[in-house]
Amino acid sequence: MDTPIAAETVEITGHDGATLEAYAARPRTDAKRAGVVLIHHLPGYDRETREFALRFADRGYDAIVPNLYSREGKDVSPDDAAAAVRARGGVADEQVMGDVRGAVDWLRALDTSNGKVAVIGHCSGGRQTYLASAVLPIDAAIVCDGGLITGETPPQMSSMVPVIDRTPEISCPLLGLFGNDDQFPTPAQVDEIEQALKDAGKDYGFHRYDGAGHAFFGPDRPAYRVEAALDGWDRIWAFLDRTVKG
Repeated sequence: MDTPIAAETVEITGHDGATLEAYAARPRTDAKRAGVVLIHHLPGYDRETREFALRFADRGYDAIVPNLYSREGKDVSPDDAAAAVRARGGVADEQVMGDVRGAVDWLRALDTSNGKVAVIGHCSGGRQTYLASAVLPIDAAIVCDGGLITGETPPQMSSMVPVIDRTPEISCPLLGLFGNDDQFPTPAQVDEIEQALKDAGKDYGFHRYDGAGHAFFGPDRPAYRVEAALDGWDRIWAFLDRTVKG
């Protein structure tokens, strides 16, 4: 990294006025710039997602990761919070969207904001990003291996109903990055999502990687695929340059 960065834990206002913990990373400059909200995956508010925020800050963006499991308590470990949420079938979409809206508002209120905000999510966060592109006032959306955008909802994840029917409501450009070995979503489900976007006339771009499965972006995971991840990051930077950077 070659950009001076300020990184800290902050508090934001989420759904129904709840106070949430969040991790913010920002360049130490006064330049006007776009913001990025990172929606963490089902395993929770972990180090991996917070490190992704640093990567966006190094690239010149204000970035924030809201802890969607903050309501489990400040003294609860991220792993225990995630386990408690999973045991209840996940978090209701209305609450997640309210929390992400709070993060979007926090970014736009910064003195450095150029008024534009993108949202990115992996795994369940990819599904929630897809939904955010339809219901929140954002400028770009990046879906990384988002499961349950379509398909049957597993009994243990009762809150995560398919959201593909919201496709006509999408109001911003959308980038999708998927592994062809993934089963969450399967390649056939990615085809279905892409067809829905095409039928609705949306501004989108999908890229798929052979030999890559779920979580191929995660450098600490056996699923990590360096070539696919690096190409994915290049596509993310190009997409943000086009949609929010100016």
